[in-house]
Order: sequence, then C-alpha cells, then structure tokens
Amino acid sequence: MKNAKKLTALLLSLALVFALAACGGNPSGGAASTPAPVDQNTPAPATQTPDDQTPDDQTPANTEFRVAMITDYGDITDESFNQTTYEACQEFCTANGVDFTYKKPAGDSTADRVAMVDAAVVDGYNVIVMPGFAFGATIIEVAELYPDVKFIALDVAEVDLPNYTLLDNTYCAVYQEELSGYMAGYAAVKLGYKHLGFLGGMSVPAVVRYGYGFVQGADAAAAEMGITGDVTIEYAYGNQFYGDADITAYMDTWYNNGVEVVFAAGGSIYTSACEAAAKVGGKLIGVDVDQAAIIDKYGEGMTVTSAMKGLAPTVLDTLDDVINNGNWANYGGNIETLGMVSGDDPSANYVQLPESTQWADTFGEADYQALVKGMYDGTITVSDDIAAEPTVTITVNYLGNIK
Repeated sequence: MKNAKKLTALLLSLALVFALAACGGNPSGGAASTPAPVDQNTPAPATQTPDDQTPDDQTPANTEFRVAMITDYGDITDESFNQTTYEACQEFCTANGVDFTYKKPAGDSTADRVAMVDAAVVDGYNVIVMPGFAFGATIIEVAELYPDVKFIALDVAEVDLPNYTLLDNTYCAVYQEELSGYMAGYAAVKLGYKHLGFLGGMSVPAVVRYGYGFVQGADAAAAEMGITGDVTIEYAYGNQFYGDADITAYMDTWYNNGVEVVFAAGGSIYTSACEAAAKVGGKLIGVDVDQAAIIDKYGEGMTVTSAMKGLAPTVLDTLDDVINNGNWANYGGNIETLGMVSGDDPSANYVQLPESTQWADTFGEADYQALVKGMYDGTITVSDDIAAEPTVTITVNYLGNIK
C-alpha cells in the first residue's frame, strides 16, 4: 500500500514538472495552485487571490517555503479552529512574503484530508498546517510519503496517533485545556453564577480536561467565597461534536431547571446550548477561541467568557521560528504541550480568557491577572488527571452521555 502511494506521488510530481515546463512556470516562484474544493455557498472571510497571499508584487519574497493550510471538517468561516488557523497563517505569510493557500477537503474523512495534502504537495507547498485532532490518521498516511514536507498539526495528541512514532518532519502542538477550563469555572463563580452546566462533545481527553478543569476552578472560587454548599454543576457529554434537536431539548431542561450558564466544549455542540439559552435569557461560556461574536448572535451579551487555546500564537510563533530562524530541528518529531509562559502577562499564555470576558467588581481584570500569576508560580495547582473525577466540595452531577 505504501509503495503504491509513493508511486502515485512520484507520478503526480512528474506530471507537475512536465506541466510547468510546458507552461514556462517556476515551481519556486509562486505558480497558481489548483483551486481547492471550497463550499461556493459559503463566502470566505477573504478572497483567495495572489494579492491576499503575497505582499506588493504577487511574487513571494521567500521562495524556499510555501505554506498550505488544510481545513478539517469545517471551513475557514467557522469562527473557531479553521478560521483562527487560516487567519494566522495568512497574517504570517503576508507579512513575510511567503506564498500561502488553503484547501478544504470534499468531505469529512481521512481519505478526503489526505487528498488535499497530496494536492498541496503536488502544487509545490512544503509546509502544511493542519488544525484539529481529526488529522491524526492523516499524519500517519502522509508523513512518511512526503519526507521533505514539514507538517505542523494543532491539537493532535498521542491518543490521536495510536501505535505510531512521530517522524522528524512532523510537529504536534497540544494544550493544557484544564488550565483555561479552570479559569472559566473560577470566573463564572466569582461573577456570581451558582448553578452551572458543562456540556462536552465526546469524552475525548481534551474535552475531559476542559471539563475537569472547569469543575476544579468553580470549586476553588466557591471555597474562597464560602459558598461550596450553594454551587452545583450539571455535567454531561453530547457524545457528538454538533448540536441537534435532542441535545437542544436536553439543554432546555437544564436552563428551565435553573442552570444559569453552560460551558459548551466540543465542536459546534454549543449551538444547542445557545438555542436553549436564548429562550430564557441564559448564558454561555465559549471554548478554544473567543466565541463571543458567534454566541452573541443568539442573544446580546450571552457570552460570559471563553476558555481559550492559543491557536493563533502557536501558528505565528512556529512559522516564524521555522521559516525565519531555520529552527525546525527544535520541533520535528515532537508533541509539545503548551500552557503558561508568563505570570505577568496573561495574553502571552497559550491558555487564557479573552478580553471580551464580562468583568465585574467581583472578578475584574486585576483579579484575573492575580489568578494567572498564582497558576504560573504554582501557588494554585490544577490536576490534569482525567482517569478520575476531581475531588471537590461543591455538588457535581455527572450525567454521562446525552445520546
């Protein structure tokens, strides 16, 4: 099977060489790529023209590297993983004169994602950025096939690469979700919410870390305030990464029974929580990126905060170090866990709360900075153990899977 794929890649590469020779193209000078199979019914946040990809004269200043981003099962308007990664790639490449494109798979399968990697490589792109755990199987397929291509994967963990040893042309960045989950739970209770909900997607490690961190943060805040007996968390997983009528009905029950704010963590499952919250004036906590803009479409001021991962800083920092500083050796073959790098500047960390947080006298920006400082210097500790439910003094009702 591997030999067949290598032969296919070789034939594709030879076809490219002959095509370029026939057209007088320059494979290192930013030849136009094959159009990606994007959804024509969904407008992109920016049109994908040469002017968008390279500064000034359409000719990349840096011809050694060409960057392609592959979307997972979403698109670059998802206001989450794909859009954040796309915009960070575009920002870096525009600023540094690096040719950039993106490709959207035709469907949600490993074969579809592999096909887009194949197309990007044939088009001459040699740095491939892939956001999301769904790319685990893709990495296993393509890393050996294209040893001269550098693969940068966001949120692909060891569990997504079963029985696989990462090759030195691949770098994976994962995050300490329990830390930003803790921040969100702590903030929610400090802001006066006592009946909380955690709606996870599937109980994969990253989602569980978010949830258990959320529980620990809420418990810590309740203990500081002397209200542990008054705080309750309803805790469930949808067992899928999207909302639907069944999950919305379940969320209706939560909000109608007094839940004030739900932390929805897992793909687009937040849509069900939003639909239910909008009916009763409920609140939400976003995940991964600052989701205030998309959640507040369901109701103004609906978003309390978001438990964020530093997707954009990861892309910008890694591309800069690899392309401008030539430091791929520091990345290749590694799965790196990113978390806190500063106790003084919360915005410098790879896990954080956004500026859009609904600050109040009981939890303002100074309080958040103090929280971050304590977490950074070890005064405040957060367990990353997902093998057992956290030991807390507040009430947590673990309800299992909704579906």
